[in-house]
Amino acid sequence: MDRVGTVVIGAGQAGLAAGYYLRDDFVILDAHERVGDCWRERYDSLRLFSLPRYASLPGLRIGTRDCPTRDEMGDYLEQYAAHHELPVRTGVRVTRLSRDDDGFLVATTSGDWRADQVVVAAGMHSTPRRPAFADQLDPAIRQLHSLGYRNPSDLNDGTVLIVGAANSGTDIALEAVGHHRTILAGRHPGQVPVDIDSPVGHLFTPVVMFLFKYVLTRGTPMGRKAIANAVRNGLPLTRNKLAQLDAAGIERIGRIDGVRDGLPVTADGAVLDDVTTVVWCTGSDPDHSWIDLPVFGADGRPRHERGVASDVPGLYFLGLDFQYAIASASIQGVGRDARFLISHLTRRSADRTTAVDRR
Repeated sequence: MDRVGTVVIGAGQAGLAAGYYLRDDFVILDAHERVGDCWRERYDSLRLFSLPRYASLPGLRIGTRDCPTRDEMGDYLEQYAAHHELPVRTGVRVTRLSRDDDGFLVATTSGDWRADQVVVAAGMHSTPRRPAFADQLDPAIRQLHSLGYRNPSDLNDGTVLIVGAANSGTDIALEAVGHHRTILAGRHPGQVPVDIDSPVGHLFTPVVMFLFKYVLTRGTPMGRKAIANAVRNGLPLTRNKLAQLDAAGIERIGRIDGVRDGLPVTADGAVLDDVTTVVWCTGSDPDHSWIDLPVFGADGRPRHERGVASDVPGLYFLGLDFQYAIASASIQGVGRDARFLISHLTRRSADRTTAVDRR
């Protein structure tokens, strides 16, 4: 069994940002075969909303001139780990995280680790969320979740129903409508009022990014209200606009409320009888089932203060949605959260070393 001061679980942007601020005596474990695969697994046409300045982690700017694509982001993370010579072990899946009198025990598919501290930077968006009635759909209707969708070749011939009208749902609808009759179901979450890819949008972006990172935080009344609203209703459409959806010929309807005779039914009782594929763009939940520690609240989410676990000293979370600010789960926000956490972790480690030396 290997012993190390800190184990970071996950080599996505959150785990790599933590690694950047850690000085020594740490390892980063990741289940993927390559650093960046967490991005490469998303749908093919995915493109970030952020210009290079805001799509870069501390210490290395991404080499794109515009908002990076899925693959550019994956390659950047791989380059970042190599550039900073971060001790990443890929192909290592953590199966259990527990603790005893000798510290944390991190069980993996490639042996176990002992650690004084653990940073959990994985599992944040790994469990697809679907309504309970999804299992009642006719088996002949193909069902996908946005986490598993790659491109229009995944869709059956015929009408495609996309459930969830936020950013991923509208992305997939705009792609699908070029090949299929496409119905988009769900409440409109609002939209950014400018074209973010236009010169005006580029001028507007720094203001929004500043607000998301420094104003709309858990430390301000305005931020707490904005975070509560985002948790309840989701974030507004950022790149896509209603006018684009309508011009493309996408049929927009209200929410899907259930299933009748194997067919989807809208909230007003209409039965959609010609749907051959349903793509659920209904969000995802964390998968922290492998964490065997008393750190979760009644809602199943970690109890923490800015990522510092409330009830388990030495345990940290990084990359949580709205961990401290609206920007926390974004590339530009995770660096600030990582710096805060590693500062806390380093002070704790120094205090423990001092206490041992005094014995």
